[in-house]
Amino acid sequence: MSMEDYTKVMALWSGLEGLALGNADTQPNIRRFLKRNAGLCFVAENEQQIVGAILCGHDGRRGYLHHLAVSPSYRKNGIARRLVANCLNKLKEEGISKCHLFVFANNQQGMDFWQHIGFHQRNDINIFSQDIE
Repeated sequence: MSMEDYTKVMALWSGLEGLALGNADTQPNIRRFLKRNAGLCFVAENEQQIVGAILCGHDGRRGYLHHLAVSPSYRKNGIARRLVANCLNKLKEEGISKCHLFVFANNQQGMDFWQHIGFHQRNDINIFSQDIE
């Protein structure tokens, strides 16, 4: 993924249920994320149309996946699996041995997908967030 993909990726992300966008997804913030995590984020294309995308990064210890999305008309073709596999392979190359992701509690389709490809839901931790202004 590169910044040249931003407009098309945002169009994909914006049209999908179960994926929420916020201030962290502005063009300057995505530019910073891609720079910090060079070579870890991917898009899937068909005839110059972006049909899938994923953000991937790490903090030096753990990997994190964000905003995995595949256009509904391209689902069930292994695109999401390949995007995730690309990320996990890149994380492994960087010495990262565990990866986390976040799924909204009401996104059953998302939870089903992640469990289907081998991720497991953790019930021993809670996520706390605070906006820093």
